[in-house]
Amino acid sequence: MPFDFRRLDIYRKVPKDLTQPTTAGAIISVIGCMFMFFLFISELASFLDVEVSNELYVDDPESGDTIPVFLEIFLPKLRCEYVGVDIQDEMGRHEVGFVENTDKIPVNGGEGCLFTSSFKLNKVPGNFHVSTHSAASQPQNPDMTHEIRTLRFGEKIETVSSKSRAFTSLNGKNNLNQHALSSHDYIMKIVPTVYENLGGRMQYAYQYTSAYKNYMAYGHGHRMMPAIWFKYELMPITVSYKERRQPFYHFITMVCAIIGGTFTVAGIVDSFIFSATEMYKKFSMGKLS
Repeated sequence: MPFDFRRLDIYRKVPKDLTQPTTAGAIISVIGCMFMFFLFISELASFLDVEVSNELYVDDPESGDTIPVFLEIFLPKLRCEYVGVDIQDEMGRHEVGFVENTDKIPVNGGEGCLFTSSFKLNKVPGNFHVSTHSAASQPQNPDMTHEIRTLRFGEKIETVSSKSRAFTSLNGKNNLNQHALSSHDYIMKIVPTVYENLGGRMQYAYQYTSAYKNYMAYGHGHRMMPAIWFKYELMPITVSYKERRQPFYHFITMVCAIIGGTFTVAGIVDSFIFSATEMYKKFSMGKLS
């Protein structure tokens, strides 16, 4: 006798004339389908979303011996001829009036300046400051009120999470209403960061935190020329971020779990309601012994 392959079917079919539809079953079926659709959409959104995992380790990423910096600062009341950036660090570097990759755009009819500069820092504590120290002559009424348009260390990174703010935490910092003769100090802690996107591309940047104070600077009994100081210290901890997406097999597993779980629970609820209804009918007819 030939083997009947249909005997392997574990989903045996019941003729429709042997089944009994009920109103409660229809309601449960509609609710179950709606619930499955909602869970499916939620799981699909989770699958399409990009997660960013992170870890910490004591190391310095292989990004060279220097830190690239990009600075854009708006000084509405200081002429461009007076503005310059000076760089100092604990390795003995002392550069007054850094001029490479520096641009000055007059604003406010020439009375102010939009100053941009990109340079590199040694990986040791130090500072860079915007001042008039390198000018051929000093202004009679220096005014260091300013707005920091951009301050970034390392590569520019566009993240898919709220962490992106930590890479440019001073962007938009406004000190236009401070005293004209005040000096400004920004004390920063810089954290090396490695960011790997979905394509596997490695980017090296630096997150930073900052504290701020302003003050009137005096030396040898005389008022000193104001400046905008950015004092930094490099942290020994490196943060690693990695973008990742939920594996497809996990998505399929969750979809199967949603469908199977909903059908099972809905079937249990339907059976309970049907049994309770039948029992109530028998009780009403006096057939329940």
